[in-house]
Amino acid sequence: MDTIDELDLVTKGENSAIHQKCDVQHDVPAVFFSTGGYTGNLYHEFNDGIMPLYITSQHFNKKVVFVILEYHDWWISKYENILPHLTEYPIIDFRGDNRTHCFPEAVVGLKIHDELTIDASLMGRNKTIRDFRDMLDQAYLPRIRGLIQEEEHETQLDMNISALSPSAKTKIETTEEKRDAKKPKVVIIARNDSRAILNEASIVKMAEGIGFQVEVLRPQRTTELARIYRALNSSDVMIGVHGAAMTHFLFMRPDSAFIQIIPLGTDWAADTYYGLPARKLGLRYIGYKILPQESSLYNEYEKSDPVLTDPDSVNNRGWEFTKKIYLDRQNVRLNLRRFHKRLLRAYYYSMAKKNGRLHHQNQ
Repeated sequence: MDTIDELDLVTKGENSAIHQKCDVQHDVPAVFFSTGGYTGNLYHEFNDGIMPLYITSQHFNKKVVFVILEYHDWWISKYENILPHLTEYPIIDFRGDNRTHCFPEAVVGLKIHDELTIDASLMGRNKTIRDFRDMLDQAYLPRIRGLIQEEEHETQLDMNISALSPSAKTKIETTEEKRDAKKPKVVIIARNDSRAILNEASIVKMAEGIGFQVEVLRPQRTTELARIYRALNSSDVMIGVHGAAMTHFLFMRPDSAFIQIIPLGTDWAADTYYGLPARKLGLRYIGYKILPQESSLYNEYEKSDPVLTDPDSVNNRGWEFTKKIYLDRQNVRLNLRRFHKRLLRAYYYSMAKKNGRLHHQNQ
């Protein structure tokens, strides 16, 4: 909170000697909030920003003006699909707009319920995390339709070119695409820095052998969220190593499966920040807790070192130790035989769902 700009609220009575002229008179309330702090990290952007903004403002039915401290153009662009579903008014840059705005009511700061979740008992009209997910659907589907149309146009151009020189390869590709469409789809969220899956290619091959259609996503800071939403919204299973990118489980359809790979020293955080919220959304959550031998730390420390044998004792020394050892310096190499069991479980679950034989269960 030390990095967040503060507002001073000054009460002025009717008899005050200072009378402020309104340059802009609004007839709807305002919500003041900041896009500073840990903004830039996807988890915090949703947990500290987008979801609390929904919680705080949804009951206004878009009849509300957002006033942003520490305004960032990139944040506005990144969430341009979502914001029109929360307000129908232009957003005000608190520092950049020197006019005096007058509102009949103002909410200063945002409300938060819990990690990446919504408590229906605290919401008007009993809104839930499913309602938030429905809002994301409404926000991204128009853009996704546009992406599909762009791809269809490009495909048509390619087909026109192929028609001039038809080949057996085109027929083979069409047949494979039809066959893949019947397979359950798994999306692997790949990390670009620490906590990477070192044998990722083997995991992809194994998943394909089981019967999955596999897509590997490598989200960058500049990746359009609608493209990620499209990939996950159309998938049956999401796989990823614990980290901020697991926030993307919000893009999965309820009743889909989510396999979170849990590195050493991250058990509590993995379940608190992603496992439990995913279950509340209605996902089939499968946690895969790695063994010490599956961690890159296994080759850096003695086998009896607490880093490997007692991660809780290391975490108890403070956040800086957790971050330095378990978050910033650890990669994983999955035991294929162990992980195969989790993939099979997700595959059978996905096929049962496709065939209408779903019995929901989380573990």
